Amino acid sequence: MKLFSATVASEQSYGLAEGPLWDERRGRVLWVDINAGVVHSGRLEGGTIVARAQIDFAETVGAVVCSADGQLLVAGARDLYRLDRDSDRAVLADLIPGEKHSRLNDGGCDPAGRFLVGSMALDRREGEECLYRIDRGPRVTIVDDDLSLSNGLAWSPDGTVMYSVDTTPGVIWSRPYDAATGDWGARAFVRRFGEGSPDGLCVDTDGNLWVAMYGAGEVRCYSPTGDRLATVTVPAPHTTSVAFIGPELDVLLITTAREELSSAQLDASPLSGHLFIANVHATGVAVTPWSGE
Repeated sequence: MKLFSATVASEQSYGLAEGPLWDERRGRVLWVDINAGVVHSGRLEGGTIVARAQIDFAETVGAVVCSADGQLLVAGARDLYRLDRDSDRAVLADLIPGEKHSRLNDGGCDPAGRFLVGSMALDRREGEECLYRIDRGPRVTIVDDDLSLSNGLAWSPDGTVMYSVDTTPGVIWSRPYDAATGDWGARAFVRRFGEGSPDGLCVDTDGNLWVAMYGAGEVRCYSPTGDRLATVTVPAPHTTSVAFIGPELDVLLITTAREELSSAQLDASPLSGHLFIANVHATGVAVTPWSGE
């Protein structure tokens, strides 16, 4: 098994940084600070992510994606917001019913640019959360309705396999996926974790999965069949998500959180909440821009 280590890449720390994304057309990194309700953008300069701008929301922000022309699609607490290039926003879809004590969480675009986003329970309920797919219209389709904490999403390099995470039971799923139609097949286990909480993930050009393990201070690489190939150690226990960034997609960006850590844990891991990067001798798969309404 290969071993790598991550280095700190941001001056600022965040409460719950998540959802990193490389916007190739504008050469920028996007990410969110979920409970602060902020969408951040920055530049990769050497080994540092330099924050350049932020957009504030008066609610949680679970995910952000970008269209080819620069519009943003943002998953708020319950709604999806479309932001034009002047950051004017409009509600695109209302996904979570008002009586349900849940919020939107991680999301991403499929190889055709459709947006998928999942929800998570804000109480002790399990098995009632959804993974939604939003097509033009917008038309909303429920992909899964039996999740507890829907998390990372990724697709194989050829777009024929979709991977998804349900963090509470510690499961990474795979299923056949037809990018042309959006149809999917039966899901199957890639890996089920007895210990550790899989969070965000991404895929490299070899088809391997890079998974942030929340609470473990690690990113782990698994083959499509669930064999562990590599580990990246991170000096922050709550690793939340990962993305390959940079012009060559050869820099692994890792987001972390400082929330849910005690004072003693923060003293022991003072870099918690920062962004990190690692050179893992792999190249990521380019993310398809959001296709728009």
